[in-house]
Amino acid sequence: MDYNFSEIEKKWQRWWEENDTYKVVEDKEKKKFYVLNMFPYPSGAGLHVGHPLGYIASDIYARYKRLRGYNVLNPMGYDAYGLPAEQYAIQTGQHPAKTTDDNIRRYKQQLDNIGFSFDWSRELRTCDPEYYKWTQWAFRKMFNSFYCNKCGKAQPIEKLIARFSEKGTEGLDAACSEEMSFTAGEWNAMSEKEQQQVLMNYRIAYMGETMVNWCAGLGTVLANDEVVDGVSVRGGYPVVQKKMRQWCLRVSAYAQRLLDGLDTIDWTESLKETQRNWIGRSEGTEMEFRIAPSGSPGGGGLSPDSANQNSPTGGAEGAFTIFTTRADTIFGVTFMVLAPESELVARLTTDEQRDAVAEYIEYVKKRTERERISDRKVTGVFSGSYAINPFTGENIPIWISEYVLAGYGTGAIMAVPAHDSRDYAFARHFGLEIIPVVEGGDIEKESYDAKSGKLINSDLLDGLDVKEAIGRILGEIERRGLGRRLVNYRLRDAIFSRQRYWGEPFPIYYKGDTAYPLPEDKLPLELPPIENFGPTEQGEPPLARVKGWTTEEGYPLELSTMPGFAGSSAYYLRYMDPHNDKALVSKQADEYWRSVDLYVGGIEHATGHLMYSRFWNMFLYDLGYVCEKEPFKKLVNQGMIQGRSNFVYRIVGTNKFVSLG
Repeated sequence: MDYNFSEIEKKWQRWWEENDTYKVVEDKEKKKFYVLNMFPYPSGAGLHVGHPLGYIASDIYARYKRLRGYNVLNPMGYDAYGLPAEQYAIQTGQHPAKTTDDNIRRYKQQLDNIGFSFDWSRELRTCDPEYYKWTQWAFRKMFNSFYCNKCGKAQPIEKLIARFSEKGTEGLDAACSEEMSFTAGEWNAMSEKEQQQVLMNYRIAYMGETMVNWCAGLGTVLANDEVVDGVSVRGGYPVVQKKMRQWCLRVSAYAQRLLDGLDTIDWTESLKETQRNWIGRSEGTEMEFRIAPSGSPGGGGLSPDSANQNSPTGGAEGAFTIFTTRADTIFGVTFMVLAPESELVARLTTDEQRDAVAEYIEYVKKRTERERISDRKVTGVFSGSYAINPFTGENIPIWISEYVLAGYGTGAIMAVPAHDSRDYAFARHFGLEIIPVVEGGDIEKESYDAKSGKLINSDLLDGLDVKEAIGRILGEIERRGLGRRLVNYRLRDAIFSRQRYWGEPFPIYYKGDTAYPLPEDKLPLELPPIENFGPTEQGEPPLARVKGWTTEEGYPLELSTMPGFAGSSAYYLRYMDPHNDKALVSKQADEYWRSVDLYVGGIEHATGHLMYSRFWNMFLYDLGYVCEKEPFKKLVNQGMIQGRSNFVYRIVGTNKFVSLG
């Protein structure tokens, strides 16, 4: 008898829907199992073949767990905000809400046709105000929190205010954008505006000046993965690096916890290693280099009159600070390198080099940070200035190059070409001196990067092993007042605002230029209807077109919207309790489902969604809203379909296999 799949499958799919076959509720009599797929962005093309690749595998496992007696949560929803829908709206005039809704209907039909065992009663859409109310709620909590390094967790901002009133910054150990120092008397004498500016320096959600990928053609800031070869993935518009004031999340405060948490979860080692590298923990030294006055031999840096100006990087007068993990190689430093974005560039560029430096900076503006990290080509320009090696007293040239990043360390490095491969390539390219200070290797061929061997050409360190030399030089640096030991992280704070329409509105209003959060009972702040989805003629975000985009009292609301990863950072929690209008998730539901037991999705999200979700969860854990430190116990990457097929043939009558061609 033929299997009439069309008739049979429709019959049972209809029966499953009518009888809520896969609907699940908390049941303390049963063990729970939470299966989750990374929810899709509903594009106009519908499901692509990569979606069911993961969904089918996880659905098989969900069915298996049900048959074993588990209470299985297997939900599905839609990551509905995004730039593609907005660009389509700009091109066609159709509101992105309509196109998104149409696309979701197509996705739902396709998913149902496949026959997945999803609990559709828990369906989520990140563009639904009842959903993004809780995204706004979480942002508001972050705005009203700071990170206490001493207690290792987020704390209410009111505790920081009380401390400032009593002690100022004395003994304070909190994550911040820049170190501050003031007394209780000075704090209490500040105006409200001044106090708010200080608090912004400590808030977990804060407004800060940062380098961004600015796309004028799209009128918005783009993430690194939205830019390739200096142009936007969407539309191919030019993208440049630009300093802008943006909303940020202080993810860097959680760097060590994000690192330690990797040891507690069942993820592939390759994915864990990707996150470890992205977090980039390193132990080293912060050290000061004075700038050679222009009148000194080989100088050309600060003039004698300006040599007493304060360093923008927080060093002593006429000095700047670098971070290094290899202070033992100080005698092998033959040049310094500044990140092109460093404030020192303008200050240290001589008149003779100004045009060449300006041309180089324009080139770097078209390069994303990711491209600068992965591309090994050598580029750079001489600033015209020199620094003074604090141990040899020699003047060493200060260069500018894209291989140094402003966000890592201080944005300035001491270059030791004999023992660092990128420094070596740079020195060879520009004909700079190379001095070996650790025995081993052949610097005529390549740098010797091993962290072992005896020190040579290093004065007080000669004959010591590397480990001994590091301890000796660190003590000497501290004794001479040249620097301090420090743990550094590559992980940067997340840029959290986009100058576009189709995203979650910020629950923020302004008195003058001071930001304040909307009261919690005013959430959700709904995205208003709009006809023109592009930026204004003055370059402002689309929400600037909305008349009356203010509070009831007339204070202007924030014009930017949240980025794509905002809605996906806590959706796994909302699935636990999707219809609760009093909380993101109830204590009862959270303590039953706890965390995701099996999460399936692409490894391409390793340094984006997966990092931000872990941070978001840790923040909510600090405030007592969730009971688990990590959101995803086990993670499986389904792999990627590459768009090619290989056929293998067996030669008739043999066990020999061959491929075509």
